[in-house]
Order: sequence, then C-alpha cells, then structure tokens
Amino acid sequence: MADSGTRSVGSYLEKIFSLDGKVILFTGATGGIGSVLCRGFASAGASVALCDVDAGKLAELEKEILAETEGRETSPSGFERVSSFTLDLTRMDDIVNCVDRAIRRYGRIDVLFNCAGINKREGLLDVEESTYDRIMQINLKGLYFISQEVAKHMRKAGKGNIINMASHNSVGMLGGCSVYGATKSAVTALTRSMAVEWAKFGIRANAIAPGHILTPLTTVTWEHPTRSRYLKERIAMERPGTPEEILGTALLLASDASSYMSGMMVHIDGGCLAGGAPWDFDTRY
Repeated sequence: MADSGTRSVGSYLEKIFSLDGKVILFTGATGGIGSVLCRGFASAGASVALCDVDAGKLAELEKEILAETEGRETSPSGFERVSSFTLDLTRMDDIVNCVDRAIRRYGRIDVLFNCAGINKREGLLDVEESTYDRIMQINLKGLYFISQEVAKHMRKAGKGNIINMASHNSVGMLGGCSVYGATKSAVTALTRSMAVEWAKFGIRANAIAPGHILTPLTTVTWEHPTRSRYLKERIAMERPGTPEEILGTALLLASDASSYMSGMMVHIDGGCLAGGAPWDFDTRY
C-alpha cells in the first residue's frame, strides 16, 4: 500500500510540475544561477537550449547535464536533451540568429528564461558611459529584444512562457549598484508589459527576484568583513541563499502548475524584503 501511495503522489506531482516535452531556452546559461537552473530543468524532463557568450563554458555545461541525466541524449518526449548556442546579447544579429537556430533545431520554444546579467559595483559619480552602456545592453536591451524575437514564434504557436531574472535591487538598493538596479527595476516593469500585451497570444510572463545569493561572483562580498555583516543583519534567515534554493520556484513558473500566473515578481530572499533580522524585543523565547 505504501508503494502504491508513493507512486500515486509521484504521478500527481509529475503531472503538475513535469517539464517533459517543454523546450526551454536559457540566456546566461553558464552563470552561477543559470547553470544550476539548466541542470535542474533537464533533470525535470525539459529539453534545454543553452545560450551564452562563452562557447567553452557551454560545452562544459552540456557535458555536465548529459552526465547528470545518465547520458540520455533525448528527453522522455524524444526531444534532444541539451544543445548549445553562442549568444552575444549586445549584438542584434546574434539574437536573431540564436533564436532562429533554436527554432530550426526544436521547432518551437515553449519557455524563454532570461538569466543573463552583469554588474560592476561603482558609485553614481564613478560610472563611465562605457560601463553604463554595457550593463544596459545586456541586462535590459538584450533581454528586451530576445524576448521580442522569441515572442514572435510563441504568438504563432498560440502559447508561450517568459521568465525574467529580476533582483532584490528591483525594489531595494545597495550602494554601488545604480545602473544594475535601474536595469532590474526596468525588467520588472517590462515583465508586466509582456504579461499585459501578450496575454492575447497565450503568452504569460513572470519574474524571479533573488535576494542575496552566494555564487562565485558574490563570494567576495560574503567574505568582506563589513559587507557580509551588513547583509546578514538585513536577512531574517541571517545567511545567503544558494542557487539551488531558486530552482523550486523556477520549476513552478516554467511548469503548467502556474498556468494562471502572469505579470508577477516572486522574491526568494530569506526574509530580507519582509524586514530582515528584528531588533531586540521582549519575549519569553
């Protein structure tokens, strides 16, 4: 009876959350968060199209995914399990070519996951035009136009799903993140525009706003004597999150379990936005 019950629960959850048969295109696939999501999505049955600027890192990630899925080169539905496409989001021709190649490979894109993003921590008075332009090009302009290009195909299919990577800096700022924060605030507004304008095409759009996540790029911050203390005081859980702790929400948004959800931003921040660690107060506990 226990085995039967386990199978019943497993079948029910698989029916709701499975990504089998879905083709998911990731930008920023080799990043600290993106790579974890790509591996998780492939394990959940998706066919993942990995897109990033570094061909070497793409090849490494592709090998890792095949190894973690026991070398199965096709998903349960028969689609190619994983493929790689070099993509420079600062080049419009690269965006068009990348989407075109993915469509020719799979025939469709069910989910676009915009993970690509960069930052350079500088004060408002220190930022040079070249830095401003590059962050804007990748975090906002590139996201805008690859979403537009993919949405053209989703419109023809009559359905689609776009997930954008926002940030805690979409609503709360840190010193030295002015340009990055501006792009991430814009991404949340753009997500709502997508949800409103493209609903008639069967396309929905949502955003994930990670809090302070420990990745190779943020290790220097978490090892800093004053910045790490500052962050922990503002996080109710008093610790950084991990990329793996974003995966569950990402699976929800990519799956049919969130079919009536659009135009939303979901925070994964350990209680940072809620108010962080409380001040001293009278309690028996």
